Amino acid sequence: MAEAFRGEFYQKVDAKARVSIPAPFRRILEAGDAGAGTSRPRVVMVYGGRAGQAYVECYSVGQMAVMEDKIRRLAPGTPQRKALERNYITLSQTVEIDDDGRLVLPQKVRERIGLTDAGEACFAGALDTFQIWLRETYDTEMAAQEEIDLDLPDGADLLSLLPHDGV
Repeated sequence: MAEAFRGEFYQKVDAKARVSIPAPFRRILEAGDAGAGTSRPRVVMVYGGRAGQAYVECYSVGQMAVMEDKIRRLAPGTPQRKALERNYITLSQTVEIDDDGRLVLPQKVRERIGLTDAGEACFAGALDTFQIWLRETYDTEMAAQEEIDLDLPDGADLLSLLPHDGV
């Protein structure tokens, strides 16, 4: 089992749209890009997705290969496959991380998160992927998520949402 992307990291984005990848995320990206024929790790940045999505989903090259395999298993020409191809393949870019651990956020990525100039981004771990948000948007969304009622009984633990596997 591969290590998970976890945690949240606030990173400055400079005027040239360069941002440092958090060191723990870089290690996972390096491990997920083995045998690529390049000395620099890469990240696949997906700026497709549902309308109004305020973040970019990022995958290691290895994890994106898993996603691509799942898409290939769908019958060609089906609406499901076309939607997945459009949103995860067409509307994505593979970006190389430089020797200083930075990458340049592509224009489409900046547009998706609403970054118009230098600012601050949030890198948020999500197990097999991580998300890049504009910091202000992320903070607002996290505050709103705290208010969502999951219909848990009073005093119930969030872990009760997990499937019970008998262990």
